[in-house]
Amino acid sequence: MGLRAHVGAAGRSTRGAAQSTGRFLRRATHAQGAGRTGLGNLIELCSVNSAGDALIAVALAGTVFFGMPMDEARGRVALYLLVTMAPFALVAPLVGPALDHMRSARRIAIAGTMLARGLLCWGMAGAATNNDPLTLLPSAFGALVLSKAFGVSRSAVTPRVLPPQISLVTANARATFAGLIAASVVAPIAAGVAALFGPGWILRAGTFVFFAGAILGLRLPAHIDADETEGSPAKAHKGRWRTLLRVGPAVSEAMRANAALRAFSGFLILYLAFVLRTKGFSSVSGNVALGLLVAAAGAGGLAGTAVGAAVKTRAPHLMLYGTLAMATGITVVCAVFFSLWAALVVAFVGGFGQSLGKLSLDAVVQRRIGEEIRSSTFAVSETIHQLVWVIGGLIGLGASLIADGRVAFGIVGAVLAATLVALLSGRARRRGRPAERPAATRDGPSAAKPGGEPSVASDTS
Repeated sequence: MGLRAHVGAAGRSTRGAAQSTGRFLRRATHAQGAGRTGLGNLIELCSVNSAGDALIAVALAGTVFFGMPMDEARGRVALYLLVTMAPFALVAPLVGPALDHMRSARRIAIAGTMLARGLLCWGMAGAATNNDPLTLLPSAFGALVLSKAFGVSRSAVTPRVLPPQISLVTANARATFAGLIAASVVAPIAAGVAALFGPGWILRAGTFVFFAGAILGLRLPAHIDADETEGSPAKAHKGRWRTLLRVGPAVSEAMRANAALRAFSGFLILYLAFVLRTKGFSSVSGNVALGLLVAAAGAGGLAGTAVGAAVKTRAPHLMLYGTLAMATGITVVCAVFFSLWAALVVAFVGGFGQSLGKLSLDAVVQRRIGEEIRSSTFAVSETIHQLVWVIGGLIGLGASLIADGRVAFGIVGAVLAATLVALLSGRARRRGRPAERPAATRDGPSAAKPGGEPSVASDTS
């Protein structure tokens, strides 16, 4: 057999494997009615979005904080945490309300975030090649804002494509899991290409990935767009900020519980990163311990997403409180028996809690908040929880200078316990009062569901 025949056989094998993988992934994303309602298409779009974001992240990852002297690394990390808050200065007051006004043209809005990021990637590619930070940094900022806008839009439209066989937590988890898989596949390939040919080629590839995402966005089912008669846009606009500040006790409790888990995760990542590097453990070096920490936190995030995808319950509040209680108990135990393994266990729990808590909160907002302010609510929720993550991280940076693991974990466990007791006490005081109606009913009609699926307001918390 000649060389040409061998190459042809290899090509056919590769094409066959790719087609088989594609069919398997499509069956997975379209299972349980997801293909009929459009949820499968939305999950596939989330994969494309995450792949594009991964390409941008790899191309821009030119600074390795932990290769610096310790004092300089702390300062750079603190600055990075503050910079991550910058896009949210636009997401909450501008992006969320704009998406609410465009709820009758959501496919166009989603496709627009993809198309704009593709154009920005092309501009960033030229800036990276020519070492032009004046073009690169504003373009990167714009791409990050548009990425958050896509996330808000995706969360807002999920109830409209939800099959009756799948809970909101499961739908959110499937979309997140698909995005994680896409990013995990794309990132190492992009890193290799960037090392060989430079970041410009990665960003050019990102352009075509986002353009493909724009086409997929336009091909989402028509019922993603809300009918103009649903809700009262003028009334919703007039009372938006009052409504967002008073979203009801169920959503408020979920936000506070998730905020505790987010702050817990931010604290752990930064505190343990510096403690493991500076103090270390006799059994392993600081760099090995740091690598184990990253792996444990990442595994926890994947496990939280997998649990969210697998659970059948339609009670997201129960999962939030259960996750918070688990994090509290494990942190207290690890404070008593602090060691490298205890640190890794808590890192795993932190990643798990952040992931499952976010999925549960999204489900609460999706079924409690009406169409007319759902995007705004998600934008404000994302801003609040990014803020508390940054605050937790900054506290972790400071605590790494003065507190050992037992003291730090003990204090964190006490704070989590106090938060859990306060939330449960508030919930107990509400018992006996008239049941709170979901905001989808209170503030406007609930999302129209294709194929006769029950309203998301039928989920119980």
